[in-house]
Amino acid sequence: MDDLTQTLALTLGASWASGINLYAAILVLGFLGATGSVTLPAGLELLSDPLVMIAAGAMYLVEFFTDKVPGVDTAWDGLHTFIRIPAGALMAAGAVGDVGPAAELAVALVGGGVAAASHAAKAGTRVLINTSPEPFTNWAASITEDIGVVGGLLLALKHPVVFLALLALFFILLIWLLPKLWRGVRRVFGAVGRLFGWGRAEPAGSNPTAREFRSKDEPPDADSPDARAPTARKG
Repeated sequence: MDDLTQTLALTLGASWASGINLYAAILVLGFLGATGSVTLPAGLELLSDPLVMIAAGAMYLVEFFTDKVPGVDTAWDGLHTFIRIPAGALMAAGAVGDVGPAAELAVALVGGGVAAASHAAKAGTRVLINTSPEPFTNWAASITEDIGVVGGLLLALKHPVVFLALLALFFILLIWLLPKLWRGVRRVFGAVGRLFGWGRAEPAGSNPTAREFRSKDEPPDADSPDARAPTARKG
């Protein structure tokens, strides 16, 4: 049971952390495996390779600064939708080891879903934070996320039961939070659209094209303003 709990915590922890900051997650697991602090499963041993750690460290430095610039962080999150979620699926599949193709695929699907959930929470929160003109909230959010990834992975490895309990609480809060985030994101993008004149609707009842191409000899429609106007009395 202890081994199962440890594997479950590492599987979900790796995919959850990948959805928030993939490069920090790779660095933490790779460093712990390289120093012998933990024994990584066979599917994650590659993270301890120096080449992988150098590449992850370089990308983490890029994300560290990009993630703290309002607006740029949202574009970065949008791009990483196509990176963090598949990587979370791969990390989850690697954490369970050789359990057969069907089981690995099932775990990968679950891991991708967990990564998608944490990524959605991060990206949606950042869109709302970016409505504030000052950059300090972005810095605080970014640093908090990095600390959360490191602390969450250490907790998953050292105290898996505690991590699983906190992860369950995270998903309960996420079910309550996601609809509010979605409404907030829609309002933000709606305001941006109105600012640039996107999606401006025609006034109700207006049809300039029909009026432009109406023949001068064609009588107006019965419901048109011209047909309803009173005829001038001859006299």
